[in-house]
Amino acid sequence: MIRLIGAHIPTGGVLHKALYRGKEIGCTAVQIFTSNPQSWAERKLTKEDIKLFEEAKEKTGIRALFSHCAYLINPASPDRELRKKSILALEKEMNRCAALGIPYTITHLGAHSGVGEEVGLKNVAESIERILDETPDSVGLIMENTAGSGSTIGYRFEHLAKILEANKGHKRLKVCIDTCHLFCAGYEIRHEESYEKVLKEFDKIIGLELLKVIHANDSKYPFASRKDRHEHIGKGYIGDDVFRRMINDPRLFHAPMIIETPDTEKMDKMNLNRLRSFLKKGIK
Repeated sequence: MIRLIGAHIPTGGVLHKALYRGKEIGCTAVQIFTSNPQSWAERKLTKEDIKLFEEAKEKTGIRALFSHCAYLINPASPDRELRKKSILALEKEMNRCAALGIPYTITHLGAHSGVGEEVGLKNVAESIERILDETPDSVGLIMENTAGSGSTIGYRFEHLAKILEANKGHKRLKVCIDTCHLFCAGYEIRHEESYEKVLKEFDKIIGLELLKVIHANDSKYPFASRKDRHEHIGKGYIGDDVFRRMINDPRLFHAPMIIETPDTEKMDKMNLNRLRSFLKKGIK
């Protein structure tokens, strides 16, 4: 039985190099930014970019690929211009993914900026409906849960479920769970009994079949802190047991586990090896 494990790999502006770097450190799944995550400027792909990326996929054999959208994107915003800008940026992201053969892009849902969660959720649902209408069928959109800091939405399973429901369970709309965000939002996952409770709650409210990727990150902040700061696997407040449980949980085998831990150049290999060390015999 195979368990796909990987990392968010920096590209340094050269997209295909991330796949070779991923292969070098033992990734079987890779997440990248296709454009500068701190800028609204659009990256336009060249034919050479696409060709080299396709060659890298063939040579590395890495097919579990994800992009992460820019951090500036805020489809929950009450500011119409910002929301319009966010929709356009996410559409362009998904178009780049289609050109590169990346099947999914992951997005945060943004912040309501004081107008309330219900309005924020309505804005997100409407934004996503437009995005899915205007983008290629070959690329799915994955909503990532949040830690709930400030006025961000998406920190409760019910938030994600409302957006899914508003979009009538659109076949291209999926979910990502980040362990650090989950823990800091107040979902107790450190103990076997509470882990089971959270997983069953997720399955009931959203459905495990909609979980497409897990961001495996420990937390620098304690339980229910509503703060988002990732830590190395087993070195934070979450600890080893959760990751040992998750990586061996057959209910989650369909969702690749991807680390987004600090000091990526120096520490990714160590974090990946630590995750792999938790695998039980017969799983690779």
